[in-house]
Amino acid sequence: MAQVSTVTSQAGAVISHDVAMRFLFVGDSMTIGRSGDFTWRYRMWQHLEATLGAGGYAIAGPRTGLYDADANAPLSHAYGDTAFPEPARRHLAGWGEGWLHMAPVIADTVTATRADILLVSLGLIDLGFYTDSAQTAANAREFITAARTANPRVRLVLLPVIPNVRAESDAPFAAECDRFNTLLAKAVADLDTPSSPVLLASHPAGYDIHTDTYDGTHPGPAGEHKLAGAFADAMHQAWGVGGPYAGALAAA
Repeated sequence: MAQVSTVTSQAGAVISHDVAMRFLFVGDSMTIGRSGDFTWRYRMWQHLEATLGAGGYAIAGPRTGLYDADANAPLSHAYGDTAFPEPARRHLAGWGEGWLHMAPVIADTVTATRADILLVSLGLIDLGFYTDSAQTAANAREFITAARTANPRVRLVLLPVIPNVRAESDAPFAAECDRFNTLLAKAVADLDTPSSPVLLASHPAGYDIHTDTYDGTHPGPAGEHKLAGAFADAMHQAWGVGGPYAGALAAA
């Protein structure tokens, strides 16, 4: 599915299957999901269960909820699969939150959760509402630096921004998305180190906002699988963690 970006110098490094491997999912509305969603976090949990097995990993994070549109707050726990275990629901994601919001809190979160692998999907909300591409890239660098103050050996996989339906009619916004992805790749190249590797996952193969989302931005079941697959394949190809993403692991 996804191919690991060549901008990281650590693409050939192998990371052992450590039983203490603790994953932290960091993201915006595409990651937290809303009431009724399965979320790509759920698809990733299924993948980790299938490839690392119980006891081979843990999912960390200070939050477990979904966004409740009626309450305009992350108060829902109505996941698409009620059997999704509560410990696996942990995350650091928020509706309307971006690099701007996560950079100031990531050090404390990594310290509190003892996370050592961060799977990060951020940037679209920043570019849409808060910061331009250069400022957003600067916040991404600040995020990485802050995470390393809490864990100097933290590993990160970053997903590039997937332009949403707005980019089809707003050329300046589309250009900012493209420019940010170029700057993010440069940040990965600059900040990747042997002791704290940073991967830039590829744009999910075949991702189509008209069929893989329910509103031109937020992933439906097919999109959830493709997002999870981008992260899973990046880690497997670069570090030997887990295995190739197996596709439709869930019933829905």
